[in-house]
Amino acid sequence: MDSRELLAGIGLFQDLNAEEIALLLELTTSRRLITKETLFQKGDTGNQLYGVLSGRLKAMAPGRDGKELVFAVMGPGDVIGEIAVVDSEPRSATVVALEKSELLCLDRRDLLPFLEDHPRAAIGFATVLARRVRRLSSYAEDAFFLPLASRMARTLLVLAGRDERGERTGLLNEVRFAQQDLADMLGTTRESVNKQLRSWEEQGLVELSRGRMRVRDSAGLSAVADWEGL
Repeated sequence: MDSRELLAGIGLFQDLNAEEIALLLELTTSRRLITKETLFQKGDTGNQLYGVLSGRLKAMAPGRDGKELVFAVMGPGDVIGEIAVVDSEPRSATVVALEKSELLCLDRRDLLPFLEDHPRAAIGFATVLARRVRRLSSYAEDAFFLPLASRMARTLLVLAGRDERGERTGLLNEVRFAQQDLADMLGTTRESVNKQLRSWEEQGLVELSRGRMRVRDSAGLSAVADWEGL
């Protein structure tokens, strides 16, 4: 994914014309991260918004017991850090690269004047923030009402290229994700995740290999996820 394609596809800027995208692109810089490199830490000043050009990153917070709580995994086309850029508050999570990643960076001092001059972009920004709130609300409901198997199936499907309604968003089926990261994201143990994955592998729903999980039966996994209940 190139920089122009990324900006045009981000919800913030999808209604902008080619000339406006080109103008915005002039305000951006790029940054590369190696595997396990930290982009920013919880509590840092939030002066930049990032768009993911390539690679994957996780947003997480360290717990008092040393464990991690993973909030989300971001890949190409996703936006990182928009909340702190808007409200000037410290970063609400730590973001770490899961693999080599390239990011497009937009500084707050450049973004805010652009939003003031381009109302359609400002509306897009508000839409993205509203979508983030809805997503967090959905995750909270899932954690309270759904059993681990359903939450885990939903998470795997999203990571494999489906949205919160179970609809395909890309051509992915393979999830490059450590079982411990999946456990951290679900708030459970690696042993519980491994046990469930092994059971699904026996049923032909997934295929496991080192550091990778392939969805073999998306319809069957969707039934476990109870997408129809959304």
